[in-house]
Amino acid sequence: MKPHLLNVSTNSVDSFSARRDVMPDVNNRWHYHSALELIYIKKGRGTQFIGDSIKNFKEGDVVLLGSNLPHYWRFDPEFFDGKICEPVDVYVIHFKEDFLGRDFMELPENQELKKVLLQSTQGIQLHGFSKEKIAGLMPQMITAKGTIRIIKILEVLTEIANCEERSTLVSLGFKPNFLENEKDRIQSIYNYTISNYKNKIELKEIAAVAKISPNSFCKFFKTKSRKTYTQFLNEIRVGQACKLLIENNLTVKEICYDCGFYNFTSFHKYFREITGKTPLKYQQAFSKQ
Repeated sequence: MKPHLLNVSTNSVDSFSARRDVMPDVNNRWHYHSALELIYIKKGRGTQFIGDSIKNFKEGDVVLLGSNLPHYWRFDPEFFDGKICEPVDVYVIHFKEDFLGRDFMELPENQELKKVLLQSTQGIQLHGFSKEKIAGLMPQMITAKGTIRIIKILEVLTEIANCEERSTLVSLGFKPNFLENEKDRIQSIYNYTISNYKNKIELKEIAAVAKISPNSFCKFFKTKSRKTYTQFLNEIRVGQACKLLIENNLTVKEICYDCGFYNFTSFHKYFREITGKTPLKYQQAFSKQ
């Protein structure tokens, strides 16, 4: 399950890179890089894959990813087929842990920052006031020059370190396994599953996509992702159900069948296992928020 190694370059003028993306297919693949990544989704939504974590992403999300943590943001189909007039709007910062010098993070005053960088190996999702503040600072980093750029990124990292409303995305035991002969296999599995989750996907069907035998596929997927393909597929389906429940345009039963579940009882079961709530309770909780 090898992600693509992406070389994130910085020039001789800047110690870290800051950019704005307005196209949904920029780095739209399973990849990793040695630099840490801070991403702010100002506009856009879809499914994010980070390590062994799968969940929906939406406007306003802010996530910090550690070095060499594989990830993939797949925007929803409507951002590609012209149904949405507004483009995506994403701010991305890449920086090395030692971009301010090898000894900077060893300073006594920076121990909380060091803890954040260590925790980022599991992926950090920001919430609450800190998320809003970081979302306001990141566009400023795109246009800032000189020393102001350094001040802005330190402001952001300090805000993350002080944020009490943050959660990790990847399980503690996740270890990326980069084998050359598995370079594109996980990408094909992800793409096919998201495109076909509404249908019943047979084992031989997805094994053919991965270009291995059904027996080999089961072992391969469980070893690399630490979950069965059925669990993975149900997480995709439940994630889509969550989005539809929030939009509140369909009944719960309609959502069940629209997301690829053929049994209302099993839909309730898997939804509760994955989210901790029944579909109706999930919808009510979001409405209150």
